[in-house]
Amino acid sequence: MCMDEMTFKEYLEIIPPGKKVYISDFHHYDNGIRLNSPTIQLYCPSKECEGIRFYTSSSNNVLIDNERYNHNYLHYVCRNCRKEVKTYALRSFYNSELKKWEVMKYGEVPAFGPPTPARAYNLIGGERELFLLGRRNEIQGMGIGAFVYYRRVIESQKTRIFDEVIRVISKISPADSVIKELEEAKKETQFTKAVESIKHALPQALYINGFNPLTLLHSALSEGVHNHTDNECLELASDVRTVLFEFAERLGQALKEEAELNNAVNRLAKKKSS
Repeated sequence: MCMDEMTFKEYLEIIPPGKKVYISDFHHYDNGIRLNSPTIQLYCPSKECEGIRFYTSSSNNVLIDNERYNHNYLHYVCRNCRKEVKTYALRSFYNSELKKWEVMKYGEVPAFGPPTPARAYNLIGGERELFLLGRRNEIQGMGIGAFVYYRRVIESQKTRIFDEVIRVISKISPADSVIKELEEAKKETQFTKAVESIKHALPQALYINGFNPLTLLHSALSEGVHNHTDNECLELASDVRTVLFEFAERLGQALKEEAELNNAVNRLAKKKSS
């Protein structure tokens, strides 16, 4: 099997655990063979950062052997806040025939993958651990597992999701007739049946690329896993997560825009009266 070759920085930043690759700049010589520790860019979740930041290694001068398998931990710290730490567990082996280092991550903490937005956790509610299990399955390419976990999260948090939608619509469009339908839909036990019972559309501010996000989620979740291959389930799971994240952002953004509009109107009204 032909393996990819890349820089160590690229491997640490973008490749999930479990994939073995050739690293072109894995080592340097300094009184022995030592592991390189390039500066990398990762998402930092600290309150001071909440964005992509530079991380530098606190595991310098690690000796490795080119005649056996090496098992090492590599620790990185956010250069900005100096609080958040990323740890990699690595296995490496020098292929003397190809004169290349073969490297594989056993794992990493925090887990590999894009961060879960704080607003998404508002919809996920008490099913955070279940969602993270689905996320882990998705990262590892286990489509059926990821899809089943995500569907369980949304089904169990149906009422919370609908309550959040009702809260937002009540702020931005309090006379909207869909609010009453959402209240009734909450009584359904299944998310897909609840969405089917809604006749009126959501406000356009909550739409994603012109589509109703509840309808998009319904479309994905109504699919049966037995009708699809694992790869097809993986694609569905990824789509469900992506839409759920974006829907959470739209809900938060709609409230923010409404608050900003109200503040602007109040300020201008005060100027006019004075």
